[in-house]
Amino acid sequence: MVPAIVVNPRRSTGEWMRLSMRTPGILIFGMVMAPCGWILDLTATVAPNWRTIHNIPNTPSDEYIQQGIWYICRATTTNTREDCSLGDTTYFGNQIIEVAQGLMVASLIVTLLGLAVAIPGVRCWKDTPNWTVAGLGGLLIFLSGVMTIIPIAWYTHILTDIATVSPQTDVRVGYCIVLGYIGGIFEVLGGFVMFIGICRCCGGKNRGERRVEEVMGSRFNHNKPPPRRVEVPSLNRARSSASSSVPYSKDSMDEDVSFPRAKSPAARSVNTSYSGRPYDADL
Repeated sequence: MVPAIVVNPRRSTGEWMRLSMRTPGILIFGMVMAPCGWILDLTATVAPNWRTIHNIPNTPSDEYIQQGIWYICRATTTNTREDCSLGDTTYFGNQIIEVAQGLMVASLIVTLLGLAVAIPGVRCWKDTPNWTVAGLGGLLIFLSGVMTIIPIAWYTHILTDIATVSPQTDVRVGYCIVLGYIGGIFEVLGGFVMFIGICRCCGGKNRGERRVEEVMGSRFNHNKPPPRRVEVPSLNRARSSASSSVPYSKDSMDEDVSFPRAKSPAARSVNTSYSGRPYDADL
């Protein structure tokens, strides 16, 4: 049952209203994507696997080196334990490493700030969202995603050109690059979708709103669709040909027929003047 809506005659024709008390879908989307992207970015930041170097000379064939932006580890395919005490001043002296360290940490912080700003505007305890506050939070989340993608893309572009003391015989992309790309895209999409709530677009559908006159016009419009016409056969139709299943029609009752009709019996007259003696059968 739809609740009644009271209309104030002083309302302007440009006023909008929401038909549902649920949180808009664009805000739900952004508030789900942002934390997921933050977790992936955190893993990509702290894990030492931005690239791996295999087939190192004078080392076992199953041994390889993992290089991240904070640590360098030596690992093998047969042993799960890693030695992350390796140092490489040449590798950490590259410009991309310094830039990646700063941007990845800044991205994590900005994402948390964006969530802290967006949460009060997402209408967790109010009737309507605060679109300005939620949009600003979405903008911060969007920027954090951009700050993640920049160092990830730069590192991937110069993957084999980053200087290191280890011989670069077989350089491969690490899983941190993949996680960083996915996390950054999550934050970019989530922040952008939340930010478009600042401006009303698509006829207000992005906010789950409709114009007041449209709602009231559809609510009080009693124009029902015309009833469906059902054709009923007429009883006054002329008798069809011999194929008709009706033996006779109303008009044919007065027509001549080829057989004599039975006469109705005459009404019996009652002789009230009879005064004879009643028989036993009459008793």
